[in-house]
Amino acid sequence: MVEEMKDMPDFEIHRDQVVTGMVVKIEDKQALIDIGYKTEAILPISEVSSLHLDDIRGVLKVGDELQVKVKKITDEEVVVSKREIDALKAWEEVEAKYESAEIFEVVVKDIVKGGLVVDIGVRGFIPASLVERHYVEDFSDYIGRSIEVKVVELDQEKNRVILSHKAVVEGELNAKKKETLENLEVGQVLEGTVQRLTDFGAFVDIGGVDGLVHISEMAHHRVERPSDIVTEGQQVEVKVLGVDRDTEKVKLSIKETQPGPWQQMEGKIEAGDIVKGRVRRLVQFGAFVELAPQVEGLLHISQIANRHISSPSEVLEEGQEIEAKVLEVHLDEHKISLSTRVLEQEETDEDDYSQYTDQNEGFSVADLADKDSDAKE
Repeated sequence: MVEEMKDMPDFEIHRDQVVTGMVVKIEDKQALIDIGYKTEAILPISEVSSLHLDDIRGVLKVGDELQVKVKKITDEEVVVSKREIDALKAWEEVEAKYESAEIFEVVVKDIVKGGLVVDIGVRGFIPASLVERHYVEDFSDYIGRSIEVKVVELDQEKNRVILSHKAVVEGELNAKKKETLENLEVGQVLEGTVQRLTDFGAFVDIGGVDGLVHISEMAHHRVERPSDIVTEGQQVEVKVLGVDRDTEKVKLSIKETQPGPWQQMEGKIEAGDIVKGRVRRLVQFGAFVELAPQVEGLLHISQIANRHISSPSEVLEEGQEIEAKVLEVHLDEHKISLSTRVLEQEETDEDDYSQYTDQNEGFSVADLADKDSDAKE
């Protein structure tokens, strides 16, 4: 096309005309463009891009063909602009992206006070508050990075294009949240990440949805502070206790994924064992004895002493440490039956036997038999 212009003897140009030319020379602050006119057009560095440039060579090279708009014509020179042509095309594209809420990629060109600057044919600005969902203290790592954005505000008269990466991230999270909520079922066991702690529990991300693990569901024992059990960022296994898709509320439990105190007693206690425990509660029909954290055995009033008692408090007091014999174990029913009476009786029998053998020390078996026979007569 440039050659065709040169062949035209009466070729003339006028201000605001759009012409096509070729870069024939690049200097420090400008490029010379052959547009088929009697003199080469000057493209100042300020008219190359909507962004500030320090070196024109980073954008153009000799031989590039481009459209430019005539800005100034004198007998000595012609000044043209690539920036205005790019801007006209860019505004059409940006408006289309804004109307359709299109998500597209941009490359961060600069960091300024308050946010990031990108080149989309026109200057695009991403405010700091719209970069990420979380606070970013240092944006230096964003230079040269390609990120997805969408147009959230547009004003051509003010040359204002506001972009948001945060909106893209939140849109993806909302889609993921919807999918997660649809697939959640009570009883599921999932992996999650602790997002934040409160006085009443912890919020755990299970795939775009933050479910609540109430402090009562953090462990089988009493928990004073959630931070005693988990930390922010920790990976945890949780069980789904409840799902409300209308309010997007999910109840979770860490406790339900762990063996309970009664399950932990499996293989550790059997009928006939002698155990130690602490009297936790006295009731009319007996006493509850703590054998392990959250595990209590029942010492029935009939199994407390070898004599008749009207109340367990006649023999026991809360907080007292005792020894007892295990009579029955039903861990699946959370029941353990204990007896101090049987243990006491066994000890008494042993003492009687020991005393009997001490008194008859030195006698033969036959002598002892005769002695027992005489005693009966």
